[in-house]
Amino acid sequence: MISCVRISKRWRAISNSPSDCSGGVFDWEPALRRLDEYNARVEDPSFWNDAEAAQTLMRERTQLAGQVEAVQRLERELSDAIEFAEMAQAEGDESSLDDVAAQLAALKAFSAKAELEALLSGEADGADAYMEINAGAGGTESTDWANMLLRMYTRWANAHDMGVEFIEETDGEQVGIKSATIKISGTNAYGWLKTEAGVHRLVRISPFDAAAKRHTSFASIWVYPVVDDRIEIDINPADVRTDTYRASGSGGQHVNKTDSAVRLTHIPTGIVVACQTQRSQHQNRDTAWKMLRARLYEAELRRREVAAQAVEDNKTDIGWGHQIRSYVLQPYQMVKDLRTSVETSDTAGVLDGDLDAFMAASLAQRVGVTRDAVA
Repeated sequence: MISCVRISKRWRAISNSPSDCSGGVFDWEPALRRLDEYNARVEDPSFWNDAEAAQTLMRERTQLAGQVEAVQRLERELSDAIEFAEMAQAEGDESSLDDVAAQLAALKAFSAKAELEALLSGEADGADAYMEINAGAGGTESTDWANMLLRMYTRWANAHDMGVEFIEETDGEQVGIKSATIKISGTNAYGWLKTEAGVHRLVRISPFDAAAKRHTSFASIWVYPVVDDRIEIDINPADVRTDTYRASGSGGQHVNKTDSAVRLTHIPTGIVVACQTQRSQHQNRDTAWKMLRARLYEAELRRREVAAQAVEDNKTDIGWGHQIRSYVLQPYQMVKDLRTSVETSDTAGVLDGDLDAFMAASLAQRVGVTRDAVA
């Protein structure tokens, strides 16, 4: 019981630390005032006159309300547990005390998760996310590995009730994909996924090798936030090269027979984005420009972060020496994050989207919370 009481106190210490609701850490009193303001604006008859602005505010309101409810639930359930434990102890009811211990253990886990979510208060943490997956060294093995990662993150998003929209996909020469870009939509999508950026390494017996030899494959992940119109990003059109091409992969006869796909290259930075999901070249161009704005915004965010250089170093090459996580399927079963040392032998679960432990540990490391908080 003592450890859970300490958790509650540490949570409220974080909640009462000096900052506002939009940056730094979650501040309790300003959060309540902000929520009251949001509720008042929602009740305004003219609220939905600007549908896009209304949707943005509703999303912020939902996120803030969830954080407030998390604090209230922690205090309520902790108070109930302490009261129940005192009654059980007075009556000498060991069975009830065991139930309280189990309840406190569950509350501790909820507290750790809620604390991390409260720390997802970076400038873009609450935004939706674009994710790019690129096959690296390894040929056919890596294009298959890139496809496995695409499935893994799609499964993770589905398990967290997040939407997945395919923006671009380039098939591998034999199997899998050379590259893919997806948009993941949901509360704190970018906040959770941003620590997944880097090179991912797979070791397995190749299903494409008749000699059944062990192969090592690499693929890189890049994550950047979806930018809304409130964030101004100036891009000189003269700095952007536009290329059109025929879309590869599935998409219907029209997509495969016309140059509807659009690729934008930002010459000063070398950033490249592409979109091929729409039948209209105009629609693909609009989406590609949104993606380019998002990439440039994400680059600016990284420049502001002290720890950004480590992330950049991890992405120097898609190959040996730069991986952030290893997925070993042979000669033993192990997935290990090389930044946090979190590991598991449940490789099937991880490849099916069970990534929360890795994400929580990486996020905790990034914001300075000890690993014990997410254990």
